[in-house]
Amino acid sequence: MKIPAVGGGVIHLPSDLGGSYGVVLIYRGHWCPFCNEQVAAFVAASDALQEEGIKVVAFSVDDEDETKDFIAKHDIPFRMGHSADLEAIVAAVGAYQNNAPARGRFLENTGFVLAPDGSVVNAVYSSRAIGRLVPSDVIRLVAFMKSSKR
Repeated sequence: MKIPAVGGGVIHLPSDLGGSYGVVLIYRGHWCPFCNEQVAAFVAASDALQEEGIKVVAFSVDDEDETKDFIAKHDIPFRMGHSADLEAIVAAVGAYQNNAPARGRFLENTGFVLAPDGSVVNAVYSSRAIGRLVPSDVIRLVAFMKSSKR
């Protein structure tokens, strides 16, 4: 997958997370209170995620200006994508889509934990606003996976 990156360039997934455990957060949009909570939780857990060697990227169909405002609002330290191609993402990962009269078309929350080789070790698909990855679960899962390899 190729997602336009805030500030220029492209986020290539899964290759940009290669060599590390990674989290891919597909969120509904800057307007979603549940998405705001989820991203804020990942921001708050940034140090713990980094200590565990977990990289995070997030994106939505929001345009770059909306995404820049979202980054500023939450002081997001990880890479953010914008203007995701809804049809391409649905085709690539099977994310649910929604067409809300007040919001237009958007992707429903979807999250992946990736192994260092880019393979998916956990996927969370949501068909509405609730049901999503949380950083404490990701950290525990990765710690368990690392300890199982010893």
